[in-house]
Amino acid sequence: MGFMLLAVVASGQDGAGAAPGPGLEKATFAGGCFWCMEPAFDKLPGVKSVISGYTGGQKVNPTYEEVSSGTTGHAESIEITFDPAVIGYSALLDVFWHNIDPTVKDRQFCDVGSQYRSAVFYHDEQQKRLAEASKKALEQSKRFPGPIYTEIVAATTFYPAEEYHQKYYQKNPIRYKYYRYGCGRDQRLRELWGKP
Repeated sequence: MGFMLLAVVASGQDGAGAAPGPGLEKATFAGGCFWCMEPAFDKLPGVKSVISGYTGGQKVNPTYEEVSSGTTGHAESIEITFDPAVIGYSALLDVFWHNIDPTVKDRQFCDVGSQYRSAVFYHDEQQKRLAEASKKALEQSKRFPGPIYTEIVAATTFYPAEEYHQKYYQKNPIRYKYYRYGCGRDQRLRELWGKP
């Protein structure tokens, strides 16, 4: 991938909020369509689960239709439960950046609206520091001519999406591939980051 954002391994985080399990931590990212964000993290060593859902807005228990309308303030997101002894938060951030287009505001690829914004929802101060440092490193690299629009904000309640959205790429592989290709996601990612 060429450009590595940080070599720091995140460990020993305090963990704000409910713990996901003994020794495990959470990471929450928004990068457009959550169907397309799951596969990048699903098979990483140390990742225990990846759940598609909604966060960052005001509506309690939102539905897919409500979030899609752009009126809830939520973004389509994924919540990752991981073992920091196996994979650090910085490594997850690196995978995140390489799977989004940080140069656009309130959209990702063919999906337009604040519900498709890119964001890092940090769970504690260490995650916040690492996320901000990774964004700053990307800005200072001058890799992209314009600003980086990805938000770095505190995690709020995460609402799991409906069951049919979970692991959509496995349940509906042909529809998923058609959507992903039609959305131009991989073509744009190659333009931004080079070959994976």
